[in-house]
Amino acid sequence: MAGLFTGSHGRNDLHVLHAADEHRPPTRGSTTKTCRVCGDEIGLNEDGRVFVACHECGFPVCRPCYDYERSEGHQTCPQCNTRYKRHKGCARVEGDDEDNHDDDDFEDEFQLKNRHHHTLDPHHVELGDHSQHQVHMNGATVRSVAGSVAGKDFEAEKEAYNTEEWKERVEKWKTRQEKRGLITKADDGGHDEDDDDFLIAEARQPLWRKVPIPSRLISPYRIVIVIRFIILCFFFHFRILTPAKDAYPLWIISVICEIWFGLSWILDQFPKWLPINRETYLDRLSLRFEREGEPNQLSAVDFFVSTVDPLKEPPIITANTVLSILSVDYPVEKVSCYVSDDGASMLLFDTLSETAEFARRWVPFCKKYNVEPRAPEFYFSEKIDYLKDKVQPTFVKDRRAMKREYEEFKVRINALVAKAQKKPEEGWVMQDGTPWPGNNTRDHPGMIQVYLGSEGALDIEGKELPRLVYVSREKRPGYQHHKKAGAMNALVRVSAVLTNAPFILNLDCDHYLNNSKAVREAMCFLMDPQIGKKLCYVQFPQRFDGIDRHDRYANRNVVFFDINMKGLDGIQGPVYVGTGCVFNRQALYGYDPPASEKRPKMTCDCWPKWCCCCCGGSRKSKDKKKGLKSLLGLGGLYSKKKKMMGKQYTRRSSGPAFDLEEIEEGLEGYDELEKSSLMSQKNFEKRFGMSPVFIASTLMEDGGLPEGTSQTSLIKEAIHVISCGYEEKTEWGKEIGWIYGSVTEDILTGFKMHCRGWRSVYCSPKRPAFKGSAPINLSDRLHQVLRWALGSVEIFLSRHCPLWYGYGGKLKWLERLAYINTIVYPFTSIALLAYCVLPAVCLLTGKFIVPTLNNLASIWFIALFLSIIVTGVLELRWSGVSIEDWWRNEQFWVIGGVSAHLFAVFQGLLKVLAGVDTNFTVTAKAADDAEFGELYLFKWTTLLIPPTTLIIINMVGVVAGVSDAINNGYGSWGPLFGKLFFAFWVIVHLYPFLKGLMGRQNRTPTIVVLWSILLASIFSLVWVRIDPFLPKQTGPILKQCGVEC
Repeated sequence: MAGLFTGSHGRNDLHVLHAADEHRPPTRGSTTKTCRVCGDEIGLNEDGRVFVACHECGFPVCRPCYDYERSEGHQTCPQCNTRYKRHKGCARVEGDDEDNHDDDDFEDEFQLKNRHHHTLDPHHVELGDHSQHQVHMNGATVRSVAGSVAGKDFEAEKEAYNTEEWKERVEKWKTRQEKRGLITKADDGGHDEDDDDFLIAEARQPLWRKVPIPSRLISPYRIVIVIRFIILCFFFHFRILTPAKDAYPLWIISVICEIWFGLSWILDQFPKWLPINRETYLDRLSLRFEREGEPNQLSAVDFFVSTVDPLKEPPIITANTVLSILSVDYPVEKVSCYVSDDGASMLLFDTLSETAEFARRWVPFCKKYNVEPRAPEFYFSEKIDYLKDKVQPTFVKDRRAMKREYEEFKVRINALVAKAQKKPEEGWVMQDGTPWPGNNTRDHPGMIQVYLGSEGALDIEGKELPRLVYVSREKRPGYQHHKKAGAMNALVRVSAVLTNAPFILNLDCDHYLNNSKAVREAMCFLMDPQIGKKLCYVQFPQRFDGIDRHDRYANRNVVFFDINMKGLDGIQGPVYVGTGCVFNRQALYGYDPPASEKRPKMTCDCWPKWCCCCCGGSRKSKDKKKGLKSLLGLGGLYSKKKKMMGKQYTRRSSGPAFDLEEIEEGLEGYDELEKSSLMSQKNFEKRFGMSPVFIASTLMEDGGLPEGTSQTSLIKEAIHVISCGYEEKTEWGKEIGWIYGSVTEDILTGFKMHCRGWRSVYCSPKRPAFKGSAPINLSDRLHQVLRWALGSVEIFLSRHCPLWYGYGGKLKWLERLAYINTIVYPFTSIALLAYCVLPAVCLLTGKFIVPTLNNLASIWFIALFLSIIVTGVLELRWSGVSIEDWWRNEQFWVIGGVSAHLFAVFQGLLKVLAGVDTNFTVTAKAADDAEFGELYLFKWTTLLIPPTTLIIINMVGVVAGVSDAINNGYGSWGPLFGKLFFAFWVIVHLYPFLKGLMGRQNRTPTIVVLWSILLASIFSLVWVRIDPFLPKQTGPILKQCGVEC
């Protein structure tokens, strides 16, 4: 499709500019009952009945997985943890002697299905140790293998590989088995027929595994945490009961600050109690869902890229992000990229047009030579040996040609940027002479343009390209558009109407795919038969390019992404950080996760019937309804939908392009009664809005589109769902999609999902999945932190505050502590600011917050400092974080705390309580063209004043304290060391700030010096006025008589 579609709120119209039609991909077919472990179909027993592994709960497990679990696993049911009983014909394992079994099937347990049937001699059977069984047939040894499958299944698996690949995988499998001690080289014996069984057993293993931290690393860490907590209690006991009577106000302030720091440490520390790592198996994913000769069964993914102002967010960076998505290592027909332009910029529109044309050459180049990363700007700028592992003779020639074409592409983008610097008086005009609909960025219709993914949109090799769609939602005066969260919700609706992939991956415009297999990494979790349906999202860590080697302002956030997030992954899952996240679309719709099948309670027949009617008479009917809901794939979601029945809502003037009757036929397999209730527009309008097509898409858990829909009608419906009034009187932004009410909508959205009982997963592959850019300039970095802290304050003052929201839900307590920590940390700035001022006050007054210490008190102080140090060291051991990254994080915690976090608290209070929205502007003063020149670029902002003032007054305090000790003699040096240590602790933590303030030439703008000196001088003069260094007179006051004697 090559046309730009526009539409407006309140009008049932659609404007098409040079459009063409295209066909839709076929919808996904229905599925059969599958094993909840491996995803394969559950077979039948010899008697023709469906195989049931566990007779206690009936958890669906196929025969090969049952055999594998008994021989290699825990021998228990994954759901009810009941020990598997041995079925007739299965190999015995350790512990089967306790069960009742007959000896008539002793011979059957060594038979392999669909093999040559050998006559077994009981005298030739040897039972080895460790539940390993061997059968001697004609002088050769064959080991019985758990997990063998029927011959037809084996043939289907084997056809997925050619002979060489098959043999290579067999050898890898046998090597691993030899290391585990399960087979020996002598067992090989030329029996190639057993190699297939080994490989099939491997293919049925899980797609991922949990890798716990070794006990030798995590156990000492936990012990020290408990010891530190105990020491902290005794320390507070001493501090509270031993006041400094000569400095009582200072003592009160210090104790309050220390108690707050202790609570903050508990909120931050205990969610890190269960850190884990995860490992994925991409080869098993391909073997299971990409079998040769069969349709590809990997789930489709919709990519979301959001941008607002292309002049502040360079179009070339957005183009690189889009190019990395289009060339991702994933089936082309299952990838769609939606770019949200919330600024309605013609510059981005033209940039995407150029990008789509360049993608026809770039995508086949990436896939032919398997290059990484697949963003051309970063691929060509890498300082590595690009010839490593490249064997094709044409690679060098093609790379040089591609680099030249990319440079020409950059020149064309630069020309577009230069043209966009000055807007014509009559407004922008498109190439065909049509006025650009978004000339007024605050009053324009919705726009949709499909660049790729249609007929004729092929690359230079004639292969299909992924779909690329430009979306700009409608904006009108008087409507609340909710910034990024509103734009993301518009993309959710548009993608549901046009492609409706079951999974969504959202990226910022400056975050590109650094690992082309990142989507496959996420699918190892989301397509897992056991946990996939219960996952709301898979979060990847954020990694950054262009940061100075020492990471002066902790831009990488290594401590958060490599320590805190791994700790949360062991509880209920990591928090959503706004980008690099693969969502389950059903979770974004506000549904609950599927309810786990619970083991039925044991009952007896000794109670009378009337008692059963009173206590549980309706259980049978409820179970029937639950089975029907499970059949529909709705599970626990239906209960929430049922609450909306019976409510009447009035249709608005903006009419959708479909009626419900037209799309009911696309939902095959639903019971008529259930379908009529689920598809009732009156029951869903208030929740999802007045779009029958979108409502129908929410019921399709596996994605796909209803049958009988045309491309033009879908585009018209897509224009309708991005109209500015579509979300009115609906639950969008309240319970559905990205949640409104905070500038950090990511934290709020993930929190709501976890409260409903969803789980999330943290995936950190060896090669970073995504990379982005971070502000390395001090002022920009502080403003970024200010925005995050402001969002946390807004959540704290809203109804979604984790302190009181969602206690009736399924949020785990340690996960709640983590969310509480994410919204209360800005308030630590008040205590931190006071604590950083105390050293200067103590030095200027000659007093101290701690009285004279006795031996026991000294022990508690020393023990507390040692526990803090040991905790940090052990944390670095199990996480692998370097000490430099840890120290930078500690320094910026103080820098951000006394500046950005402090301003965020007051700005949030003014915004929420008084309705006053204050902004802090950033103005560039100078620039440096050298590498990392932006690091030394100074931009004036009010946030720089508090930390600068703290540095100056602490330096003044050090000078005053040393001068006082010199004047008072040797006896005053002892108490001085504690005060100096206190002051130097502040100065050392603020050193990166001081270094950034001075710049490369050690020059500081006059305005900063004036403000800082002024505040420091006022503060010092106040104390000089009360004569802090002079002893107070207790005798009579003598005055001059006024007479000259």
